[in-house]
Amino acid sequence: MYGKVIALVGIALCVLLCGIGSCVGLFKTSAAAAGVCGEDPKKFGKVMVLVLLPATQGIYGFIIGIIASGGIETIATNAEGWAVLGAVLPMMISGLVSAIFQGKSAMKCIYAVGKQETLSGKLLVYPAMIEFYAILGLIISIMLI
Repeated sequence: MYGKVIALVGIALCVLLCGIGSCVGLFKTSAAAAGVCGEDPKKFGKVMVLVLLPATQGIYGFIIGIIASGGIETIATNAEGWAVLGAVLPMMISGLVSAIFQGKSAMKCIYAVGKQETLSGKLLVYPAMIEFYAILGLIISIMLI
């Protein structure tokens, strides 16, 4: 009876929470980059990739939302609605948490680039390792949908 509603709530929460995580992460990285670029505007290109990394989780959540919403019309039971909610849960949680922590990690890396510009390529590895877990959530959610 409420299967479609349950599925829609799950999909909406996935997109919303991944977006919130990305916003928090981007807030942290953009604030750090503004400080670094305020001191030396030439470092803009060096910090830009680090600034944008937390945005990917919002994109992943949006992708899952699009994929999962494609089957909404076929949902006939509550169990099917709960199955959709369960399928989007890995992306929902990993997107929220990894974007926030990736933003914190990238923020510290941006500060380090502000002190020593040559580190920018090497420091990309640290927040990129956090990205791996968002990708795992994306893959699992795609497989479950």
